[in-house]
Amino acid sequence: MGETLRDRLGNGLSGFNRFGIHVSHGTILAYAALILILFVAFTIRILPLRWENLAMGTAYLNEFDPYYQLSITQHMINNGLLSPYTEHWINTMKWFPDGLDMSTSLPSLPMTAAVLYSIASVFGQIDLMTFCSILPAFIAAVSCFILYFVGKDMGGRAVGLFSALFLALAPSYLQRSSLGFFDTEIPGVLGLVLFIFLFMRSMDGNRSLRASLLYAVGAGLSLAYFIAGWGAAYYIIGLVSLFILVLVLLKRYQPRMLVNYSIIFGIALMIGTKVPYLGLSYLTSGAILPVGAVFIALIIAELLRNNISIKNKLVMIVGALVIIVGAFIALWLTGTLSSLAGKFVTVLNPFIRASSPLIDSVAEQRITAWGNLYIELGITILFFLVGLYFTLRNPTNRNIFLLLFAGTSLYFASSMVRLLVLFAPAFAMIAAIGIISTTRPFFKLLKGDPRKLAKSKRRMPRVSKEFSGVAVLLIFMLLVSSFAFSPQTGGTPRAVSNAYTPTAISSSSLPIGGAGLNAPVTTWLDTVQWLNQNARSTDVTVSWWDYGNWLSDLGNVTTLADNTTVNSTKIADLGFFFMGNENQSLALMSQYGQDRVKYVVVYEVLAITGQTATGSLVVAPAGFGDEGKWVWMARISGQEPNRFVDKGLISASDMWHNETSFGQSGQTGFQWNDLGLNSTIEMVLFSMQSLYVANINSQGTYTLELDHAASTPTYLRPIKISGIDIDPQTYGGLIPLVGIYEIDWDAYNAANP
Repeated sequence: MGETLRDRLGNGLSGFNRFGIHVSHGTILAYAALILILFVAFTIRILPLRWENLAMGTAYLNEFDPYYQLSITQHMINNGLLSPYTEHWINTMKWFPDGLDMSTSLPSLPMTAAVLYSIASVFGQIDLMTFCSILPAFIAAVSCFILYFVGKDMGGRAVGLFSALFLALAPSYLQRSSLGFFDTEIPGVLGLVLFIFLFMRSMDGNRSLRASLLYAVGAGLSLAYFIAGWGAAYYIIGLVSLFILVLVLLKRYQPRMLVNYSIIFGIALMIGTKVPYLGLSYLTSGAILPVGAVFIALIIAELLRNNISIKNKLVMIVGALVIIVGAFIALWLTGTLSSLAGKFVTVLNPFIRASSPLIDSVAEQRITAWGNLYIELGITILFFLVGLYFTLRNPTNRNIFLLLFAGTSLYFASSMVRLLVLFAPAFAMIAAIGIISTTRPFFKLLKGDPRKLAKSKRRMPRVSKEFSGVAVLLIFMLLVSSFAFSPQTGGTPRAVSNAYTPTAISSSSLPIGGAGLNAPVTTWLDTVQWLNQNARSTDVTVSWWDYGNWLSDLGNVTTLADNTTVNSTKIADLGFFFMGNENQSLALMSQYGQDRVKYVVVYEVLAITGQTATGSLVVAPAGFGDEGKWVWMARISGQEPNRFVDKGLISASDMWHNETSFGQSGQTGFQWNDLGLNSTIEMVLFSMQSLYVANINSQGTYTLELDHAASTPTYLRPIKISGIDIDPQTYGGLIPLVGIYEIDWDAYNAANP
């Protein structure tokens, strides 16, 4: 009758003991908590499914790049895992007229998806895009599971659990592993945490040589997976080289370091060079050269272990320095170092990006603002700082690696907002150490007699168990405010606010989501469906490069450019097309072939900005579509003025250099001048605005007025305006429109004989 829960658990576990399996209560609770964390990690990432049309068996991918990865995955399933590379596949529907060389893609993600999809297909048919849409959430849960073991090795079971929890709910990782984010960060983070787990175990001197070598082989394979999956592998390669060098300088060298280091990088770089996109030039890139330098340092450290004279030691050290410096200079002079990845350099020196409008136009590549760091870290930054302190106090090899990981990844994350996801695992582990180290004394007080605790010279004042309970409760409430209730977001948990939004195409790229959106915004979905049903796959469709993958992979038309950004000249051409007047724009497109270039697609978001004295609603550009991106069109095309002048498309006196040539910002928005009012982008945007206002006014429910007047295009004729029937109040005053305009080449040629 008086049996307690603990007794019941003990009696239940006695069954395991009969078979020689001893399971403690703590183990059961730990694994139950881990399962719950993994369940949360997966389910919170698939919340956007509520906006997907699962009745049709399809869940769309998020953003733009994942559609590129999907096309490679589809090709692998149809033709074999190595087919994009052995066939040297050129996708002629992308980057017209040259096409896109798909063999230059990184294989880890599409190969992983293709293999898992083939396995899943054995149990029943599933739509490939839906499978690839859910896969990131599954792999994210696996990454959290692996980080549990990394954290456990670092500081015990509790640290592992908190590490997994923090990574599962990290806003940056949530955003890049939620439903549909089928991109390179998925194999990247998985490869990163798996490599750290295996690498640190391979360097553990308490393990047998056989176990150490096996872990080294596993670390090499996981690093190869990382290299073949995400360009950020440069970072972890440099981090490991730095870590080993620091251990050598701290006189912590052990013979197995040289062996394991050689195995890890031997396997990883051997496999990495087999990736067509990387090749043998990968070995001589500036980011890989430190691997060789540290290898030489390890050889010297091994030789210095022997009883040799000081003179010979100095000769070896000087000789090694001469070899390293000489090799670097030789590679520099021969131009071999030019293969250093451009994005890697811009992360080391973020100011380089400011001089390149093409790079700076991508939001995820901008320097991280303080607001981004606050959203990412929240109140748990306090525990991160405490964790740094306790990690510094105990400078074991593992802790030295963790400190280097945290410090360098924080710099990279501060340099580029996209790389906050690289910092997330380091933050998770150190914050976990901070929480456990902070709460441990209070738990001891709750368990024992506080009068027994004393300092070195005098006893501490008596502290009651109630005080310890309050302290633990306070820490718990801080965590709740960070993960379960966020005052700064009106109560919505930070994790939910970052995951509970529809995919970009299901929201038509509107910055809305959560409970306020009851159904998908179908503007873009209607557009690609119309193209699929009415256009030919060979029809070239002109749009800003952001939408290229949607148009080619979903709309089944040929595009000039997309997010792979393999040809900056083509993107500048697109910028010139939209910023020039109609004659200039179509003269440029004529060079691509009037028999191929048929449609122009423009995306615009309008907003209700006010009301007139007569009760009419004022409609103005909101800035979320091309009405905000035209600035980058002007800047990017303005970087190559001589090329357009030499082609005879424009005179030198009329050529612009940036957006200031088209008008100036005023209190009521951007004020276009004559050059701006006659630009192709403004005329098409105004045409869409006029058509929308006329359609809504004809229905009699609302009376809309435009905030300005402009010309309409002569040779671009609207054949489909998606969103033209949207109620102005449906999406909080935001109105997404996508216009498909057909080029009237006959009229253009008649006016320009």
